[in-house]
Order: sequence, then C-alpha cells, then structure tokens
Amino acid sequence: METKGGKKKSSSNISNNNKNINNSHIQYEAPLGYIIEDVRPNGGIEKFRSAAYSNVSYEKRLEITFTEPPMFTDPNGLGCRALTRSQLDSILEPACCTIVAHLSNTEFDSYFIYLPFKNHSYVLSESSLFIYPLKIILKTCGTTKLLLSIPQILKLAESLSLGVDSVKYSRGTFIFQNSQPAPHRNFSEEVAFLNMFFKNGHAYVLGDLNSPSRNWHVYVANVGPRKLTNRMDGITLEMCMTGLKREKTAVFFKKLGEDSYKMTKMSGISEIIPSHEICDFEFEPCGYSMNGIDGTTYSTVHVTPEDGFSYASYEAMGLDLGFVGLEPLIKRVLMCFEPAEFSVAITCHGGSQGDIFADVDGYSCDSCVKQDLPSGGYIVYRCFTVAADAEKGRAVRSAANSDSKAADHSDSKMVAHCRKESAEAATAFCCVGSCLA
Repeated sequence: METKGGKKKSSSNISNNNKNINNSHIQYEAPLGYIIEDVRPNGGIEKFRSAAYSNVSYEKRLEITFTEPPMFTDPNGLGCRALTRSQLDSILEPACCTIVAHLSNTEFDSYFIYLPFKNHSYVLSESSLFIYPLKIILKTCGTTKLLLSIPQILKLAESLSLGVDSVKYSRGTFIFQNSQPAPHRNFSEEVAFLNMFFKNGHAYVLGDLNSPSRNWHVYVANVGPRKLTNRMDGITLEMCMTGLKREKTAVFFKKLGEDSYKMTKMSGISEIIPSHEICDFEFEPCGYSMNGIDGTTYSTVHVTPEDGFSYASYEAMGLDLGFVGLEPLIKRVLMCFEPAEFSVAITCHGGSQGDIFADVDGYSCDSCVKQDLPSGGYIVYRCFTVAADAEKGRAVRSAANSDSKAADHSDSKMVAHCRKESAEAATAFCCVGSCLA
C-alpha cells in the first residue's frame, strides 16, 4: 500500500528493483491534503458491509469521442490530454469524485478516482478515468452522479476546439436502485438528461424480459457526420460477474496480509493480458482495483469480494482480435473469479464478428441479444450461469471441450422483444432478447 504522505509504484509489470519506465508514469497522491491513512476506512468487515460505499455493483460508464480540431489550433495533437489537473478535477467534482493516482504512456492517461462521503471521510472508489486525445471515458460505481460531469466536459472540449463526434453511456441494472441520486434514479431519467446535451440519441435495454435484474442499459448518440470508413476503436469488452468463488475472492482480503501487487499475481489478473502495464490498489479491509495499459488499449478490473454480494467487473477497450482472441480472453478472466453468473457486453465498430458468438465452457447461456447501432457496428449482450455439471466444483473447464460445447448449441436461436420506455422530454427505445436452444 501507499506510505504516509508518499508516493508508490504498484504494478505487476514493474519489478521492485527500480526498473526504468520509458514512456509511462505511475503516481499516487493523498487527496485534498489528507494523508494516505485518512483515505482508508477503519474497522472490520461488518462496518465495511454496513457503510454507504458498500453499494458497489454495476458501474456507470460514459464515453465521449471528439472530432479533430484544426491543425493550427492543436499542432501537437494533444487534444483532451492538454487538460490540466485542475480542469480534470472540475470535471469530476459534479460527479462527487476526484483523482487519487494515475498511470500514463505516450498514447493516453488513466486515473484512479475516489468518492467523498457526507461524514468527510474518504475511501478509494472502484472508479476510473481515461483520457485520450479525442476521447474521454469515465467509469464510476456506487452513487456517483456521473452524468453531471457532462456540462463541464463539453465546456472544456469547446475551449480546445473539440466538437462532439459520438457518445455512449452504459450500465447494468442497479442493485440498489433506490439509493441512486438524480439524474440516475431510473434509465428514463438518464436518457432525458443525455438528450439535453446530445442529438440523435438512441436508448436500448438489452436482456431477458424475465430477468430484469440482468439487463444492460445503453445510450448512444452519433452527433458528428457519419463516417463511411470503419472506426479504429477495435472491440470493447465489458464483463460483470457475481457470486464469485470463495477461494478466488479470498485473495482480495487485506487481512491475509497481501498487497495489491501480490493480489494481481495470485489472482491471475496479471496474466489476462500479460503485455499490459498495471497500476493496482488494494482496499481496507478488502477489495481491489487495477488499470492496465498497452499502446492505445486499456483494461480495468474492480473487485468487491464480500461473501453474499461478491462482484467483479472487467473491461478492455481497443482490443485487436487479431492479437487477442476474445474467447481465450474471457476464459482467462473467468479463471480469476469463477463466478456463478456473469454477463458480457461486446461493442464492435465494424469488421468481422470473429468469435464474438462463441460459447463459454462450463456455463450455459441464459439470454442473448444483438443490437445494431445507428452509426454502424453493433452490441452483443449475453448472460451466463454456471452449468449444472460444473456447479459443485465451480470451475471453468478446459478449452479442449469448447468445440463440443459449441456444437451442442449450434442450433441456438435469438428471439428479440421490443418495448417502449417513455421519459419526459425523451423516448427510450428498448430492445430485449433471449437465447433459446
């Protein structure tokens, strides 16, 4: 962990012998003048469970892509990376977040952010911020007011001569919906708020009508001129996992005396994408987060390990399927946590579908839907439950059986249902589906 008032490097790809880092930087900071010990909550598991910040589950994710500014306005091509620390703080302040650490390379910057609470104590939040020259991604958990950051983002982008090209907002179904503040009290309210700032918005709820607690909520808006060529964003993979295996979550309890570096290694997270340079955090008394970067690709993991409401999320953006196979990647993630249930949301902006529809060994598909996006590309959302024959051991079976598993489901069909969800000043078009054998 961090030392009092100091800085620390914490990465599974950085050794402890002062290894030089050429084009990257990891820095930890005590927020707003507080020493590091003030950031950590005191007490045992029961206090942690009953605290307001235990309402950690499906994160909110906002992605805004910008058009290129005139050449002479930004000759160095910094774009959003030209924003100062104080300007970034001004973005996060309306969402009730602030930066506590960052990891950068020559392509983009990644940040850990945390949540302040009413009692004026501070705890690191399972939240991240990613800044590219022409893209800002903000991902927060709990009761953050993420969408309230939009006005300041747009104001600062305008000061850099950056116009909005596209917007995507996504989240799962909140476990503690009644705890969410405006404008996140329901999806209709979120859509209405987004439509105040962006035109050509479309909203979807993906999933099974019979399992509303496992739905995926998506808002997309293509504000700029539609491009005829494929976007170079690659694949975005978002996984949400619940009912984690106890033997796997035990790694993420601080009482075992493990720091974040050991958690990253022991859990297998460092092997999900081995090329990623990792900045990781462990929480008191339990919990874990990491950001990983390599070139223009990032990955992020957040873990809440408490038995009874254990949860882990994994996201990777900018994946090149020619370099990272999607099915093996998903299996490596599952090996780290062995969840009882999980969902996968895959966003593709063009190109071959590849192995996007591959089955997952040891799990059965409960629902499946593919949604084409107005700007091109599509989202595939699938929900899985551990298979009956794997429930006892809660283990992901080897890749050797994947071909026979896929053959068993070769006749699967996707059935979609649509409904309207109204909101004041906005209409959300919601599409849900199920995968039937």
